[in-house]
Amino acid sequence: MSPTPSRVLVLNSGSSSVKYQLLDMRGGDRLAVGLVERIGEETARLKHTPVGGESREWNGSVPDHDAALKAVAAELAKDGLGLDSPELAAIGHRVVHGGKRFTEPTVVDDAVLAEIERLIPVAPLHNPAGLAGIRTAQALRPDLPQVAVFDTAFHTTMPESAARYAIDVETADAHRIRRYGFHGTSHAYVSRETAKLLGKAPGDVNVIVLHLGNGASASAVRGGRCVDTSMGLTPLEGLVMGTRSGDMDPAVIFHLMRVGGMSADEIDTLLNKRSGLIGLCGDNDMREIRRRVDAGDERARLAFDIYIHRLKKYIGAYYAVLGRVDAVAFTAGVGENAAPVREAAVAGLEGLGLAVDGELNAVRGGGARLVSPADARVAVAVVPTDEEMEIATQTYALVEKER
Repeated sequence: MSPTPSRVLVLNSGSSSVKYQLLDMRGGDRLAVGLVERIGEETARLKHTPVGGESREWNGSVPDHDAALKAVAAELAKDGLGLDSPELAAIGHRVVHGGKRFTEPTVVDDAVLAEIERLIPVAPLHNPAGLAGIRTAQALRPDLPQVAVFDTAFHTTMPESAARYAIDVETADAHRIRRYGFHGTSHAYVSRETAKLLGKAPGDVNVIVLHLGNGASASAVRGGRCVDTSMGLTPLEGLVMGTRSGDMDPAVIFHLMRVGGMSADEIDTLLNKRSGLIGLCGDNDMREIRRRVDAGDERARLAFDIYIHRLKKYIGAYYAVLGRVDAVAFTAGVGENAAPVREAAVAGLEGLGLAVDGELNAVRGGGARLVSPADARVAVAVVPTDEEMEIATQTYALVEKER
């Protein structure tokens, strides 16, 4: 009797890229990781690394996602890890927007594809790429379960008081305008790992998760369930990000139209690509911003201060939402690596039980760890995120359940 298939291929199809990982869920081992970028260009690049082997890289024309996934399949086949392997149990797809309907991982069928397509107006850059990835994977392995794991799913537990905008209800419902939230797989994984770090069950822990990368979001997680998050209808709302503005008076848009003569598309580009840290100081790399701050650059200092001010406001707001906080967890590129950000974010919040230990906070790497003093009332943690493992875990659990 052959062993039960235990491998999951995770595909994260972006607008011009495909990230992938192949994992064996029997032991949680990564077998291969890779990236195809600049899809649609003559200078596309594929980098493939079998775990324990030499990386391979090539440049060339990759006209679309169909070609990208076929290239990925070819690279995996060179290592004996091809998509035709009987050990492959499923393919898990990151899908950014699942609306209100998709609250958990879902095996893809025609109805699911149609709903993902129907949501394109609220995720015009991301859902089309997700659809392309799914359809190509279906063509390559039509017999294999394709599972969609939605960025928005973890946030569907928000109460209506947190999910609704205060606008006319009929208008909001007609156009599906509400707060959906994003980075859900990261918030789910990190909140659960934080509970583990504290030696408690997720249901017994209240956590504020701060996912700080080029895109950034916060969530308030009560007993393993999201009750509020900073991103809204789109990933533009909330914290100051690398190139996105985050929260602002919506009347700024009308002002730019009426007084600045800007079109809707121009304002969209401004707020999503030319705002945030890069709009404030010309850099969106926190390492470079900190270098400039340390060198006395006032523009970089102001950008950093605005970033921290917004972050601190959300920590305080979510403390109030939760009532009791057991931990604040920092994750993603900035959250995991920028000690000055963590220190500044909790500075002055000692009255709320928050503080970092200077020596612990300065340590780089080392996996999930506490950086707060031993006697702190609220733990401050650094928890590396692993969205691919979360997608693989959810995918495998679903196919095993349905087997």
